[in-house]
Amino acid sequence: MTAQLAVRRQPGGVYAYDMLAAPWTPAGRPGLHQKAVRANREAGQYLGLIGFDAMTRSGLHQHQAPAYSYFLDGTLHDYDGAARKGEMGINLAGTTHDAVAYDRCVLAARLEGPVLYPPEEGAEGRAHTGAREAHFRNPAPDVPPDINIDIAGLRSLATGIGGLTRRLVFDHRAIGEDRRLVVLNLLPGTAIPAYRTRASIEWFVLGGEVRIGETRAQGGSFVVIEPGTEADIASEFGVRLIAWADGPVDWLDGISRPDPYGF
Repeated sequence: MTAQLAVRRQPGGVYAYDMLAAPWTPAGRPGLHQKAVRANREAGQYLGLIGFDAMTRSGLHQHQAPAYSYFLDGTLHDYDGAARKGEMGINLAGTTHDAVAYDRCVLAARLEGPVLYPPEEGAEGRAHTGAREAHFRNPAPDVPPDINIDIAGLRSLATGIGGLTRRLVFDHRAIGEDRRLVVLNLLPGTAIPAYRTRASIEWFVLGGEVRIGETRAQGGSFVVIEPGTEADIASEFGVRLIAWADGPVDWLDGISRPDPYGF
């Protein structure tokens, strides 16, 4: 099944969101659009698509928690360089920059905390959920504002599960957190045994099709797998997906296997 974007999720549930069918809605600022799966303005958390029209800028801002943007199309420029189609852009806490789209740009985005805008820029109508007005300085001017990773160029690793390979995009232990951002590839006919999730796992399905328990998702869909979910995973025709895993899983059959997300 495919969930509606406004669905109230429950512990132990799996929810798929077909973003190709969802309508774009204004993000408040001219030239900015969104398709939100979840948007918590108090916590500054967001999952969904963000679109920039050509000749649109974000405005100067500072991230207070990590933010992730997979570039489905287009390019964004800031003072340090550019992030392009096929790259995962990661902004760690303290990142301070202004992004400009000279052509149309579409991002699959996950934000984990508030974003500050200077009072002269204003926070109203910004693309970032939980935008706040505040005075700030760049805390680390010698550190590049973006980590831009070409996911197709990452090494593909075997996982110990037949037909499943993994590319590690970002290991959060580098910033003192035990989480993972990976790309998973399932060959046609691959099946992953049933497991129980300890924490939230969120996917963006780049292409192909996949089943999680009784829920199916295709390319262009977000999938939210809540903590405490018990489900197997299978792909009859193959799938490639980006996964944000906030914790490891436990195998329900008691057999010791490597964690599919690399914990």
